[in-house]
Amino acid sequence: MRGVNPRQMKQAMKKMGITNTDVKGVTEVVIRTHDEEIVIRGAQVSCMEVQGTKNYQITGTEERRPLGSEVPAAAHFPEEDIELVMAQAGCDREAAVSALKACEGQPAEAIIRIISG
Repeated sequence: MRGVNPRQMKQAMKKMGITNTDVKGVTEVVIRTHDEEIVIRGAQVSCMEVQGTKNYQITGTEERRPLGSEVPAAAHFPEEDIELVMAQAGCDREAAVSALKACEGQPAEAIIRIISG
């Protein structure tokens, strides 16, 4: 949309009865299908309401797992810790989570564990 002022766009949407709001405080979204769960961590959610119908847009890191699979409580680490380990150790998410599990959620120990091989 070339040449459209964001302020004018907001005003036009308001005139048409369209509202767009961010949902605050969301950390995780779980979508369950008939055979799996899609978990979106570090989620940012916005809600657009048009003529009484709400549409949600979700962005974040996706993880898929079989429906009903038990995930130990220790597997849920703060997103900041996972990102810190990934950045400092230069590893992928899976390796960071695995190291955090092995180090009982201690990011510094997880980083050392990955770096030292």
